[in-house]
Formats: sequence, structure tokens, C-alpha cells
Amino acid sequence: MSLPGLTIIGESINDSVPSTKKLFDAGDIDGLLKLAQSQDEAGAGYLDVNVGPRPPEFMAEMVRKIQGVTAKPLSIDTPDYEIAKAGLTAYDPARAGGKRPVLNSISALRAKMFELFKLQPFMPILLVSENVVDGKSQPCRTAEETHRAAQELVKTFKDQCPGTTNADYIIDPGIAPLGSDSEGNIHRLLAAMELIHKDPAFAGCHASVGLSNFTVMLPSKRADGSPVKGPLESAFLAKAMPLGLDMVIGSVKRKYEKLPADHPAMVCIEDCLKLKGFDVLMRVREFYA
Repeated sequence: MSLPGLTIIGESINDSVPSTKKLFDAGDIDGLLKLAQSQDEAGAGYLDVNVGPRPPEFMAEMVRKIQGVTAKPLSIDTPDYEIAKAGLTAYDPARAGGKRPVLNSISALRAKMFELFKLQPFMPILLVSENVVDGKSQPCRTAEETHRAAQELVKTFKDQCPGTTNADYIIDPGIAPLGSDSEGNIHRLLAAMELIHKDPAFAGCHASVGLSNFTVMLPSKRADGSPVKGPLESAFLAKAMPLGLDMVIGSVKRKYEKLPADHPAMVCIEDCLKLKGFDVLMRVREFYA
């Protein structure tokens, strides 16, 4: 279930998901296509396709077969240049109402991926939670570093893909598990989103995160039996959507909804934003225990 103004990139066709990996390993293409159809029917705006470290030809085959059962545009998800090339080349925009595919994701050290734009125009997810220092990737520790990384990567995209506009890319400022966030990532993330949202240079751009990462490793239910993950993710969305977040890679099975200010999950998130270090972890533990 989605919120108005939020587009979900359905996350299920991903080799890192244990149940999906079993389908890949068993060669159960029909099972994978059913996953595509079920996410389509549940309201996904895009379908993520991550085949893991399999041959490029397999990615191309999956793209063609998935486009045979759904009209939703696809998100080609791989850090591998050749696999991305195969998926983008196989993609047929006409089968998706003319919509470009998403390419998930491109960091500063993977800017070579922009060369593929000439083969198939795509909407890149620009990973700006890291920057390049002395030729090596370093995590952004502050909102200002994240904002600067976004400026640099957007410039690279526009320079290498002439004619593109802010509406043609998706900023991903990076999200970390709340249950192990002792370094203040949620503070950096939301502050960075605010900087980017207020910067006229980014007007009209899209923003996304891998939302399921936010609650990974947390229990599914609280001690009273109420759900943990959906409410915490909804509480995060309540803080992030006013700052420009309009897309997420997430589960169509999760119930994303507008929560009242006094909802326990909203109170938990607000408290976490006032706390630092280990106190954040303790507050999250208090929420589900």
C-alpha cells in the first residue's frame, strides 16, 4: 500500500532476497514472473530486477520475460557494467508506455555507467551517501558532505548525458538500519535531504531510499503484537516526504500510511532525532520491547 505522492519500486525480484534467490537457483522463471505480476497488481510503480552475479545474457532474458507479463517500467539493479548494458539493451520502452527504465544505482566511482545512456536513455539512481577521496570511496559523515556529493554527481550525469534535466534523475542519500544507527545516520540523512530540497539547483528532482534497509534486523512485532517495521517506515516517510522523498525501493506488502503525531512509531522517530549514539539504539529497543 502506498501513500499519495509516493512511488514504490517493488523490491522482490532481487537475488539478495533469500526466497527469490531460491527461485533463481532453481531456474523457476514462472515463479519470478508471478512475483512481477503480484507486485504490479499490488501497486508498484516500477519493478526492480537484480539477478545477482549471473551472466549478462540472463539479465537480458529476465528483462524481456518480465516485460512480457507487466507494463510497469523496470529498474535494472546491478553494479556490473556488462549486466547493466545487457538489461538496458533488452528493455523495450514501448512495453512500458514509453517510460524509461531506472538504473540502480550509480556512485561517483561507477560513473562509467553513464556511457550506457547512449544505448538506452535511463533514469539513474545517484548514490550520494559516499564521495571520492584520493580515488577511493569514503562515506559521507555530514549533511554538507552529502549535499556536495550530490552536486558533483549530478554535474557528472548532466555533462555525460546532454539534454537531461533534474526530472531525469533520482537522488539516493543513503539510509542505514535504525536498530544499529549509533553514528547518527538518520540525522545526516534528513539534514542532507533538507539541504538538497532547499537548493534551487535541485528543483524538480526525485529522491529515493531503500526503505526496507531502515528496519532490517528489527523484530516484526512489538511485545503487544502490533507491527514494528511498517509503522517505523511510515514514521520515517512522514519526516522525509516533505523534504522531497517521492520514491522508495520497498515492499508492496508493507502498509505505508499517514500516522497521527501521537502514534508510538512517530514518537519513537522524533525521540531518536533528539538523541545521539547508543541512546538512539536504546530508544528503538524500547519501542519494540
